Amino acid sequence: MLALFIGALLVICISHWVYNWRNPRCNGKLPPGSMGLPLLGETLSFFSPNTTNDISLFVKERMNRYGPIFKTSLVGRPVIVSADPDLNHFVFLQEGQLFQSWYPDTFTEIFGRQNVGSLHGFMYKYLKNMVLNLFGPESLKKMMAEVERTACRRLQGWSSLETVELKEATASMIFDLTAKKLISYDQDNASENLRDNFVAFIQGLISFPLDIPGTAYHKCLQGRKNAMRMLKNLLNERRAMPGKNRSDFFDYVLEELQKEGTILTEAIALDLMFVLLFASFETTSLALTLAVKFLSDYPSVLEKLTFINETVRLANIVPGIFRKALREIQFKGYTIPAGWAVMVCPPAVHLNPAKYEDPLVFNPSRWEGVEINGATKSFMAFGGGMRFCVGTDFTKVQMAVFLHCLVTKYRWQPIKGGNIVRTPGLQFPDGFHIQLREKTRTMSSQVSQND
Repeated sequence: MLALFIGALLVICISHWVYNWRNPRCNGKLPPGSMGLPLLGETLSFFSPNTTNDISLFVKERMNRYGPIFKTSLVGRPVIVSADPDLNHFVFLQEGQLFQSWYPDTFTEIFGRQNVGSLHGFMYKYLKNMVLNLFGPESLKKMMAEVERTACRRLQGWSSLETVELKEATASMIFDLTAKKLISYDQDNASENLRDNFVAFIQGLISFPLDIPGTAYHKCLQGRKNAMRMLKNLLNERRAMPGKNRSDFFDYVLEELQKEGTILTEAIALDLMFVLLFASFETTSLALTLAVKFLSDYPSVLEKLTFINETVRLANIVPGIFRKALREIQFKGYTIPAGWAVMVCPPAVHLNPAKYEDPLVFNPSRWEGVEINGATKSFMAFGGGMRFCVGTDFTKVQMAVFLHCLVTKYRWQPIKGGNIVRTPGLQFPDGFHIQLREKTRTMSSQVSQND
């Protein structure tokens, strides 16, 4: 009898818990949607692969069912997903007042508890200014010549190869350039390969958060651990040789750390270094690879200077931008409870047929006469609000210089790969292999054959 009573009580408790999970308490009206399974939520559906440039099935199906604002649960947290341009704009506009930057615990585990995306207020502004000293307009002017030399040198080297896998090749090029600028790192003279650890990190970055040996997520954490160890060792080596002035970001960091009353800590500086190295090469190399793929498919747009905007619109490298509600908020008849996360969904904005005619078509002409100086309600490839990506200009410079060198001096043809998959972040699972030849060399060969 006692066992029967305990069993019945257990069933009642579990049923009550499941009911509360599926029907969260709210003072007003929550957006429609489903909280999915207890604890797991709809996480598995969120990570389902998508092999097109379209909005993920996870978001698209729910937009069709519930509208542009809906509730869900991801990795154990309640989330409001916004494909609504007005709500997205409101969230960015109210940064620091009604919302603050927030990412799931698995994200902060990967990027560090004190990464720049998780810091707020004065500390965030302080780090932002540090980065602008490195990648701001004045610094970029000085870097232009070096960016161009690097692009031309790499392209010339690739042109002598039978084929080149573009995603890996451009990632290596950008990483070497950025690492040199940040920490004077030279792979040829290094005892350990820093980028190899970032590659291991990236391969499990957007994966199901299961930290068990053999899983992609576990490899990701190990890659970060090893990369952070190397960065710490490099910083200590620099600290031990104060006389050698390299005028890079490490020197700037050490100078800040030595100031009396500084708010910068070594842990924050190393997390910042890690994020800068990752963000500078991985996202840009993905965008460059997609740009060359589009140019291969649509050669008539080679003369269009607006294809960078169109590339990043379709790339949607960042599938979601997270914020957390600091207090209860009313918007369009819905209540966003305090403490809930809001996921702004850039792909839903960039692929909105009401704004972009034939949104899945690569059409750089749509940007002619349109000047983009920041985020708008219909374009947020680089974030928005006070957290608009500080590396935007650096990314655009690298893309513009590389693509200019490519299209003016080289011909190429796709060999294999080029298929994409989004899980939900953009990937090229088979790479994108091309054959690259200098235009003068190609023309000389053709003349010889005609003779």
